[in-house]
Amino acid sequence: MKYAFSFLAVIVLILIAGVGSQIAGMPYFFGVFVPYVAIAIFLGGFVYRVVQWAKSPVPFSIQTTCGQGKSLEFIKHNRLEAPDTTAEVVARMLLEIFTFRSLFRNTKSEIHEGPRITYESSKWLWLFGIIFHYSFLIVVIRHMRLFLNPVPEVVAFLDWADSMFEIGVPSMYMTTAGLIAGAALLFSRRLVNRHVRYISLVNDYFPLVLIFAIGVTGALMRHFLRDGIDIVAIKQLAVGLVTFSPVINGEIGAIFYIHVFLVATLLVYFPFSKLMHLGGVFLSPTRNMKNNSRAVRHINPWNPDIKPHSYAGYEDEFREFMVDAGIPVEKELPAQKD
Repeated sequence: MKYAFSFLAVIVLILIAGVGSQIAGMPYFFGVFVPYVAIAIFLGGFVYRVVQWAKSPVPFSIQTTCGQGKSLEFIKHNRLEAPDTTAEVVARMLLEIFTFRSLFRNTKSEIHEGPRITYESSKWLWLFGIIFHYSFLIVVIRHMRLFLNPVPEVVAFLDWADSMFEIGVPSMYMTTAGLIAGAALLFSRRLVNRHVRYISLVNDYFPLVLIFAIGVTGALMRHFLRDGIDIVAIKQLAVGLVTFSPVINGEIGAIFYIHVFLVATLLVYFPFSKLMHLGGVFLSPTRNMKNNSRAVRHINPWNPDIKPHSYAGYEDEFREFMVDAGIPVEKELPAQKD
């Protein structure tokens, strides 16, 4: 089964980092070399994909709308669903990026006896997406406390707010639980929903399993496998990576290198996967174009520079062949001289 390959791949990655980091001299490889290479590939790949998308011409006006476009004055215009101005497009994009507005309208259809089809609201996908993405965002921002010295107040506040309920010792982060739960729910949806399962590929399952493993290893390192985890040494290594003077002092623990290796794998995989919707959403012509095709002519940038060719010109050029083929012409061939 397709999802089994994803689990197998993640298990292999865990074994590589877990065993490899215990070999003499290899902690530097997993703790310094791998992160640098992963970040370089991530940044280079991300920029390359975005530049390639930005350079691609848009041959047609293909904005996606599900509301009334601007028309006559007495017809109500849906400004968010069919934006006509730049400000309306920006408002639509912001709502899509920060609230997943299109997913909020998600519906499901069912066929009943009759036959009769019904449509019902289905907010589960929107809820799973919100939990997963915002948890991921806060986890990334929260980890900046390891790389920055001194720690910015915004990051420190997020770290405090994320663990404000003080569940366990050390306190459990709500976003860690949200990230793990969100990944598990999105993965389960691809298994339970037969329609989604049918169209799901390995590259749909793998990032969810990988992110789930990242969240679990992070939680294990914080709450359960704390032996050998030297937070001071980790902080020194993280700051050293940012300042290009990395140092590994003492034993940090295999679970740390497993966690870092999984994160590095995600960074390398990111620019070449569907996860690039992070950058692609801003460049999607279905979202960032105005719905003004009634008022403004959209010219295909791929169109070659062809001079207009009237029918009269066409007939002048091919009249002899048209007459020979028996095709009626408006202007007869000139009489041939004897």
